[in-house]
Parts: sequence; C-alpha cells; structure tokens
Amino acid sequence: MRLGDVLYEPGAGFSHVWFPATCIVSLLHSLKDGASAEIAMVGNEGLTGIASFMGGETASHRAIVCSAGYAYRLIGRRLTEEFLRNGQMQFLLLRYTQALITQMAQTAVCNRYHTVGQRLCRWLLLSLDRLGGNKLTMTQELIADMLGVRREGVNEAAHKLQTLGVIRYRRGRIRVLDRDRLEQLCCECYAVVKKETDRLLPTSLCARI
Repeated sequence: MRLGDVLYEPGAGFSHVWFPATCIVSLLHSLKDGASAEIAMVGNEGLTGIASFMGGETASHRAIVCSAGYAYRLIGRRLTEEFLRNGQMQFLLLRYTQALITQMAQTAVCNRYHTVGQRLCRWLLLSLDRLGGNKLTMTQELIADMLGVRREGVNEAAHKLQTLGVIRYRRGRIRVLDRDRLEQLCCECYAVVKKETDRLLPTSLCARI
C-alpha cells in the first residue's frame, strides 16, 4: 500500500475490504471546490469498507493511504456472508463500527473547537497508536489535507512542537521524541477516542474471537 494510493471514491461499491496491517488509511470527505478533511483514520485495529456489511453498499467518502505499508485484502462479499451468520465476527465488526463512529464524531468536534496545534497533536498520537513506533513519513501538505487546514498552519504548529523538543521533523519524516509531552499538549479528543477504542476492542477480546 503506497503513500497516496486511493482505495475507493465516494459512490463506489465495495468489491473488496482492506485490513491495514502496517499502513494507515485516511477516510476523507471532499467538497465541490476540492477542499477535504479527514473524518477518521484506520490502522491495524480495523478495516475499511464497513458499508459492505452494514447495508450501505457504496462509499460516502474517499479512502486514501496516508502512511505506506501492508494490508490484507478480502472480497467484500465473503465478509458480508460471514457477518450475516450472526456469529462472533458480526459481534466484533459491530463493536469496531461503534469505535469508528466515536472517532468520526470526536474529529468533527475537534475540528470545530480546537487549534491547529491541538489537532496536529491528536492526529500524530492516533497515527502512532496504529503504527506501533515513534516515526511517521508524511509531508506537511498531506497532513494539511487530513486536518482540513492551510499548509502554513501545519508548518507553524510543527515548528512549535520541534522547538519544544516534542518532535523532530525533516523532509517529510516525523519522529516523536517526547510522547508524554505530546499528550499533554493535545486536547481531550485523543483520550476520548483511545478510551472508547480500548473499551470496545480490547486485545483479549480480539484474540478470543
């Protein structure tokens, strides 16, 4: 899964669903003038294409790879068939969908009320949770598209974090040096999403199913 690869566009049907393993997929809503903003991100905790088993059949948003890596791909019809068995897979997929809805709702609130700097901190923390490390390969232009802000705003926010010794940013590569400090600078939105995701999708539950 290469950086910038588009998995599907709004209105598209789902021939396949993707389970990110080492990559991150961003779900974006776009406007007629070309502007866009991220509504959620999907990593190794979930999958893209939930409409395939929720009955919607087509996408309402765009899905684009925002961090390169690997993913598993499954024929959408196969997942729907398993979902309709009313078994453990259905239970897990519904819990994941609830966690995703929480992330979407919190992202909307965050974009409305919090600063670019706080939103950048939230975005970095959510990304790190899905990569399992402290490094990201991401241009400021792409981050700006994810956050729905101007590139200059991201540049200013990233510069402040670098000055504080929280991150190191160079040529599209971000390394988080002080995660604790990053969490302190973030708004409450990250904690809300993480708490709900951990509650709905604990490691013990996923391993059991």
